[in-house]
Amino acid sequence: MPLPEDIPAPVSAPTAKEPFFYGGQAVIEGVMMRGKRHYAVAVRLPNANPDTQKREIVVNRGELKAAIYVNPMWKLPILRGLALIGEQLHLGMKSLIWSANMNAGANNVVIGKKEITGSVAFAAIFGLLLFLGLPLLLAGLAVHRSGSFLFVVVEGVIRVGLVLGYLSAIALLPDVRRVFQYHGAEHKTINAFEAGWPLEVASVRRASLLHPRCGTGFLLVVLVVSVVVFSVVAVFHPNWFWLVVSRLLAIPLIAGAGFELIRFMARNRRNPVVRVMLLPVLGTQKFTTREPSDDMLEVAITAFNSARQGEEETAGAAA
Repeated sequence: MPLPEDIPAPVSAPTAKEPFFYGGQAVIEGVMMRGKRHYAVAVRLPNANPDTQKREIVVNRGELKAAIYVNPMWKLPILRGLALIGEQLHLGMKSLIWSANMNAGANNVVIGKKEITGSVAFAAIFGLLLFLGLPLLLAGLAVHRSGSFLFVVVEGVIRVGLVLGYLSAIALLPDVRRVFQYHGAEHKTINAFEAGWPLEVASVRRASLLHPRCGTGFLLVVLVVSVVVFSVVAVFHPNWFWLVVSRLLAIPLIAGAGFELIRFMARNRRNPVVRVMLLPVLGTQKFTTREPSDDMLEVAITAFNSARQGEEETAGAAA
């Protein structure tokens, strides 16, 4: 999931319009692409059209009007990371729900709000227990001094191991593997666009599976930043109560700092030092991307072109 962001215009062209780096997300049998003011979700239906005998691609386009997308406050450093989390909770879940209903509806199955809300709540609780609670517990068993630097390092290593192990395990599921293939299609499409290549299947196929602004890489950066932040907390030798509270309260700061760091690395990717720093960021994406098929690339290209169409229509209306 390349993270969307505004890129300042070059110093040599101060009057030029600021470019925009598109972002996106894999959904169920499809891809969501996010522009500056519009987004589009393209999904391939499971059943073939009786007239064409081909699986149809359906598209849902929308405009981004909420304050988190248009208020300048959410473009400020650190707050941009919080905006990203808010976007994933809002736009990411909205796109996932729509894609799930498109696929379920094609099979005459209706997914209600109750089922969706219950699934999201269960996933959130499970995630907190697995990736926040369990590392604390295991680190406590391994290192008895809960306020020490060693405790923080062990906790961080365990958390990274759990995340990578979890991603490796779910990748074995056929449905998840298909999502990871669509994730790869999303990366390839955005990489091809940023390279100036034609957005055609044959051309996009040549693009890389990996992208420096990917959400998986962002997750790794967040885990590394958390070790630094929690090391500062360890200076105060907190007891177990404040240890847990510090983990919860530090989430916004860690997310914000992590976003700024990955943004910096993406912008300076050609710097020799930054290129080395990016290696683990790109490496972790191999856990969540797989080579897509041509029909998956077609879906990703459709989503991208639909999002761009919305941007062009808005620009034309403004002109």
